[in-house]
Amino acid sequence: MDAENFAADEKAAVGGIAADRLRSIIERVERLEEERKALAGDIKDIFTEAKSAGFDVKVIRQIIRLRKQEPAEVEEQETLLDIYRRALGM
Repeated sequence: MDAENFAADEKAAVGGIAADRLRSIIERVERLEEERKALAGDIKDIFTEAKSAGFDVKVIRQIIRLRKQEPAEVEEQETLLDIYRRALGM
């Protein structure tokens, strides 16, 4: 192996790590984190819009959380909530 090829191989794999691949992975994660930050800002804007339209943002968040769950799980939680409320005389 000549000196030029050795230097190129050493640059590509420093300490047994493929530097270009590592850089690519890190840059992809960084881009996704930037996208996530932008999306979080968009979601915040939507909640602000909902609040200014008179909606209760806390309730909207609860509905979103419920919609992510299975219907049977939601029904079970609502049943337990009802039982607990009755037990407390509410």
